[in-house]
Amino acid sequence: MSHRWSNPFEPFFASQGVAVLDGGLSTALEDAGHDLDHPLWSAKILLERPHAVRKAHEEYLAAGADCIITSSYQVSRDGLLAAGVPPDEAVAVLRRSTDLAMDARESFLEEGGCREGRLPPLVAASIGPYGAALADGSEYRGDYGLSVPRLQEFHRWRWEILAAGPADLLACETIPAVAEAEALLGLLHDTPHRWAWFSFTCRDDGHLGDGTPLSDVLGLFRGVERVAALGVNCVRPEWVPGLLEILTGGSDVPVIVYPNSGEEYVPAGKRWVPRADGVDPVAEGAAWVRRGARIVGGCCRVGVARVRDLRTALLPPAAG
Repeated sequence: MSHRWSNPFEPFFASQGVAVLDGGLSTALEDAGHDLDHPLWSAKILLERPHAVRKAHEEYLAAGADCIITSSYQVSRDGLLAAGVPPDEAVAVLRRSTDLAMDARESFLEEGGCREGRLPPLVAASIGPYGAALADGSEYRGDYGLSVPRLQEFHRWRWEILAAGPADLLACETIPAVAEAEALLGLLHDTPHRWAWFSFTCRDDGHLGDGTPLSDVLGLFRGVERVAALGVNCVRPEWVPGLLEILTGGSDVPVIVYPNSGEEYVPAGKRWVPRADGVDPVAEGAAWVRRGARIVGGCCRVGVARVRDLRTALLPPAAG
């Protein structure tokens, strides 16, 4: 599927007004009984049980996702080498992440997934932040202490392989620091045939993980071509209204939001617990669209069933 000259999401905006994103791949894998307690996180399953990754993609497509994100979020050359993967095989592992998603889409289409008027879904190749490779939580803080050139050097290996692959676009996700946004934006400039979205993780309803005002970061993208969407992910859903106000007021690029479930993560026990004041992202999805979001999905702890509910809320059968 080629989208070289136009935003890959445009057909969805024209046909249904909004696009539904999938949920957390790790959530779907954990719900299926897979243990992700490993530095490679979901990439561990990519290495050991690739069929499980494909099945998770298929489940999200069946649930109504218009776009699925590949399992490359935590894949890095250094991380794979540290896990004992030979250098030549590391490239194959990264490519496999896209191939599995493409295979899942092909199977979905062959089985008549679009017979009810749905458009062929998109595949977005995930590019997670530098901190994801460290597996120490710094992906939410952005306190790397690295220069833009050094961050660009880290990302280039994965970027070039994924950009040369068959995915419809790249998904630069969970960006916690302005320096990392600059690094990834530079790689987009160097790849004239590719579209990408850029999604930030924030410490509150106005600042990136490193403390930079979101409004300041949006300035980096003014006038930049081939930015499919700008937005936030892996944030508390109660922050989304404030973040949407900044995103819609500071840019004319389509806005993407895919927050966490609204539960609280307890690092000590590596578990999620309900919050009394938690906001349900599925219940709020339609309100976020009214506030200007064009692409809505879920991140941590938002699984297949919740994406199905989200599609029903945003695109009721009579209208969808």
